[in-house]
Amino acid sequence: MAFMSKYNVKVISVLAAVLSILYFSSCKTNDFFERNITIPNQAWERSFKPSVSFDISDTTSLYNIYVTLRHTHAYSYNNIWLNVQFQLPGDTARQQRVEIPLASNEGWLGTGMDDIYEARCLITPQPFNFKKSGKTTFTIEQVMRETPLKYIMNTGIRVEKAVR
Repeated sequence: MAFMSKYNVKVISVLAAVLSILYFSSCKTNDFFERNITIPNQAWERSFKPSVSFDISDTTSLYNIYVTLRHTHAYSYNNIWLNVQFQLPGDTARQQRVEIPLASNEGWLGTGMDDIYEARCLITPQPFNFKKSGKTTFTIEQVMRETPLKYIMNTGIRVEKAVR
């Protein structure tokens, strides 16, 4: 660094700091929580019901709730049907049937890399407000006719703060 003056080092340092600030401020994330559970041997038995729990503390924000699913290109169907049960703090358990489209006539939907595809399905029709703080639990059950349902890698829940 003998060829660089102190002035050049300061300019480069300030420029790097400004670029870092711009980069990180442009990458605003609204992620709050995501957890995925691995499906044993990529064969989802109907009796295997992955469960995801987290604590909610911010009851003033609105959230979007998604079911996530990863599968390989060898998956045999263009969709998957799930029962999603959720237990909110201080409330009775509720269940919702969800269809996640995975393919169209043009090919696999969602994001893909090599032979692995990820789908994300919004299960709240509008941003959701958690009324009480505390433990929230989601349980996911595959309800397709085939069991085990082959080539499903994992499934989970993603909760994001809704952008206002």
